[in-house]
Amino acid sequence: MLTRSTRRTVTFFNPFPLSGYVGELSAGDYEVIVEEELLQGLSFEAWRRTATYLTVHGRGSPAGRTEMRATTEQDLTAALGRDQAETRGNTDSEAALSPQEDGS
Repeated sequence: MLTRSTRRTVTFFNPFPLSGYVGELSAGDYEVIVEEELLQGLSFEAWRRTATYLTVHGRGSPAGRTEMRATTEQDLTAALGRDQAETRGNTDSEAALSPQEDGS
């Protein structure tokens, strides 16, 4: 069976939990690896996702160690959505806005 892997980088601006794992991961860039297999017997090329991994680099005592944490596209999309909402909430607060100058 023919397989392929694709890689992309995602950025989290805030610490975030990943479904199925204890604790939070720190903000930063993470590599996402998606593995797919070619579907046989079709008249066109089609691929099926077989696995999604988030590459986590160790910090603190496990520094230097890298883990590939199995996840789902849905869990990753949800985590990124929460991160974006939290980031927007932080920049939309009144404390983050500069006061308007009165033109009179």
